[in-house]
Amino acid sequence: MIKIKNLVKRYNDIYAINNINLDIEDGSFIGLVGPNGSGKTTLLKLIFGYCRPTSGEIEVDGKHPGVEIKSTTAFYPEYDSTYHWMKAKDLIKWYSGFFPDWNKEKEKNLIDFFNIPTHRYVAHLSKGLRAKLKLVLTLSRDAKIFLLDEPLSGIDPASRANITSGILKAYREGQTFIFSTHIVTDAEMLFERTIFMKDGNVAIDGESDALREKYGKSMDQIFKEDLYG
Repeated sequence: MIKIKNLVKRYNDIYAINNINLDIEDGSFIGLVGPNGSGKTTLLKLIFGYCRPTSGEIEVDGKHPGVEIKSTTAFYPEYDSTYHWMKAKDLIKWYSGFFPDWNKEKEKNLIDFFNIPTHRYVAHLSKGLRAKLKLVLTLSRDAKIFLLDEPLSGIDPASRANITSGILKAYREGQTFIFSTHIVTDAEMLFERTIFMKDGNVAIDGESDALREKYGKSMDQIFKEDLYG
């Protein structure tokens, strides 16, 4: 599904991504783990086509990142991109009109699951509810690939558990998820494969259960003790 070969993204003399090679199969749930500044967001933006690589190649479902892949790929940005002056229900209706693969049933199920007061203005929602609203906008599509950039960032522990449960609820067989985070404890149960990033490089990559057995630790312990401690 996603093939990355000798990928480099450089800003002047700073390497945000430094010669990464990855193959990500269809229907996999990937944890992209690392501290802020490790290259996670840059990698997702390169896959989606928000920025261009300095060198190297990316293929997404046989295509180079660009307009074409946006019809099959959904992106959840870390930054708050919602229009605060709209009511939540109006924002959802407006946003859904851009995507032929929008699934009204998924939309309703996610709104109910996250208990989003859609009659309220986005500006009046808490940060946690705005994060959940962004997930409704992302996960209500029947896309092939979902790129989730730090969906747990700045969210209280109770809401983080609710968000991970909602993502799991929205997952469908055959879909590919890449979930980037520096908050591992609440998300590692989702990850079939975990890719640890450090300084723009892939530091560790493997099936999550195999990595737990190899290190004798949880993904969170590997994150805190072996790579970034």
